[in-house]
Amino acid sequence: QPETSAGPVAVTGYCIGGLLAVRTAAAHPGQVAAVAGFHAPVGAAGPDTLRRLSAKVHFGHAETDLTSEGLGELNQTLDAAGVDYTSEIYPDTVHGFTMADTDAFNPAALQLHWDHLLPLLGRTLANC
Repeated sequence: QPETSAGPVAVTGYCIGGLLAVRTAAAHPGQVAAVAGFHAPVGAAGPDTLRRLSAKVHFGHAETDLTSEGLGELNQTLDAAGVDYTSEIYPDTVHGFTMADTDAFNPAALQLHWDHLLPLLGRTLANC
């Protein structure tokens, strides 16, 4: 497409797509500038994969998907690897909170998702 550039990309995923986005970012560090995952099992990528991330990262977790202890372990791995990230549990959410056509939908969490995702993309892709 003429509106695209040859520079780095961002990858975003929801649910299992978030895990795949993380694996993609780790496999292509020079090509992926940002990665985001929402209600996604990103910890299943494993510490070795998470340590290979060079992209800027945002993870928005559902309360039902991750305990505060699990969040702490995930964030410790990212900290130890020097990853530039934010990773938080979105309040009052269940798995699938971004999906407007399901009972899991949470409008406030969807807005929080946009409030994190769009600035992440703007910071990482603005000069590409």
